[in-house]
Amino acid sequence: MNKLYSIFKNMPKCELHVHIEGATDAETFYKLAEKNNVTLPVNSLQEWKDFFDFSNFDHFIEVYIAAASTLLKPEDYTYLIEAFYKHQANENILYTEAFLSASFMVERFSNDEILNAIKKGMEIGEKKYQVEVQFIPDIARNFPETKGRVLNLVIEGFKKDIFIGLGLGGLENGFPPELFTETYKKAKKEGLRIVAHAGETDGAKSIWGALLKLNTERIGHGIRCLDDEKLVKYLADKQIPIEVSPGSNYCLSLVEPEENHPIRQMVDSGLLCTVNSDDPAMFSTSLTNEYLRLASQGFSFEELWQLNINAIKTSFLSPEAKHKYLKIFEEFKANNFE
Repeated sequence: MNKLYSIFKNMPKCELHVHIEGATDAETFYKLAEKNNVTLPVNSLQEWKDFFDFSNFDHFIEVYIAAASTLLKPEDYTYLIEAFYKHQANENILYTEAFLSASFMVERFSNDEILNAIKKGMEIGEKKYQVEVQFIPDIARNFPETKGRVLNLVIEGFKKDIFIGLGLGGLENGFPPELFTETYKKAKKEGLRIVAHAGETDGAKSIWGALLKLNTERIGHGIRCLDDEKLVKYLADKQIPIEVSPGSNYCLSLVEPEENHPIRQMVDSGLLCTVNSDDPAMFSTSLTNEYLRLASQGFSFEELWQLNINAIKTSFLSPEAKHKYLKIFEEFKANNFE
């Protein structure tokens, strides 16, 4: 396993589904809470770390909201973003499309101050760590009243080359994609790339809604597509990318620990999948470990390499940039495995 770890650690990688806040560890949030005088629902750092032992998706959202409540100053985001670049560089993830939980931002900051803080974090991170990160702020489904303000923030950030698109996350059950149809129409009209979490905790109908009502370009998670044969065929025929995060699904008890992850069935059904870490610090994982997990479940190196290539090809990079990264990836493979 050490040899495999070294292979996947050193392999140049691309990631399309990872949350900045979820890539931040419990101790960092605890320190931010102390700095910003935020009262957490615990009495010690150890209790806070124990609170991060998720029992289900609703518990995860509770923890996520509590953690985000510590981010009270724009510079807190600069700090998180710079740290995220370091994390991605350490994992040899050369290109990332990362989510920011914008529903929390618009409640606390003006557009100018948060955009300036994010831009500063990007500039510092890229200069220090030499990896590329593009940002996709998302609307929290369970705060639908923020969707207009989030869209305005994202459009402004898009015009300043800070953001590339709009996402949809948060509690899936009870907040169907149809609630955000008009917001997504406006986003598309403004030239934003659009993605949505769907089919993670809710069924196939959530994915259908994201596809047919939001016209989303990629599906986040999407594992519940397997509940609907017609949907599987549609996704396969259209080759709609699915951002799969195995470790996340196990941690939130969406897949039982003794079961192989459904990405095996998804790939075998002809679906266009990528591998992602989702919330690596919160789920005690990394993109390297996600590849190791799938290798332990029988995926060959060639299959895992293809999942990595899928990420570059289905990213929102320009054709020229995709070509640049694909050349780097293929040179690595040729020099190490052929």
